[in-house]
Amino acid sequence: MAKKQFSLNTQPHEAEIGDTTLLFQPEMMGDEFMDRYERLQEVNRNLNIDQSDAANIDLAEVRKAAVAVRLFLAGLMLPESAAEFVRWDVIVGGKVVSSHSTPDEAHEAAAKRKGATVKDSGIQLPGRVTGELTEWVMELYGGDSRPTGSSSGSAPASPPPGRRGRGVSPSRASTSTRGR
Repeated sequence: MAKKQFSLNTQPHEAEIGDTTLLFQPEMMGDEFMDRYERLQEVNRNLNIDQSDAANIDLAEVRKAAVAVRLFLAGLMLPESAAEFVRWDVIVGGKVVSSHSTPDEAHEAAAKRKGATVKDSGIQLPGRVTGELTEWVMELYGGDSRPTGSSSGSAPASPPPGRRGRGVSPSRASTSTRGR
């Protein structure tokens, strides 16, 4: 009889970004991950972003796509990191009166208060960092069965593991290992 043991990650995955460490769920069930990814794709399909016509891109639509990516990433984080990563504050008279995990919830709360405004108080990252973070979580949770289809919210596929570059590392260039 054959026997195979499988291990489960129990420690959160850590993404260090500057002085901030974001904690991601140690494991995510495949269906849960795919459902979150599908919601991200759905948002992007519903937006009217024609990337081939950069001169006429509606920046409001691009902002919606960026928020969708942030919400996707936050959904994979532990609650304390998610609350730091995505947070919209309702402000009245210069004071924060409530905080929300989505902009829609914040705008709904602000509509109930006279003179209220909404401020995106979550972690702001350059687009390239958000893209790298998205690619990383796709590798973590998607594994070899990476979701398919194009989405402006998803990063391009990573090169296959073990693929070597053409450059020579400085240590290899300066130190011969022959004969050791």
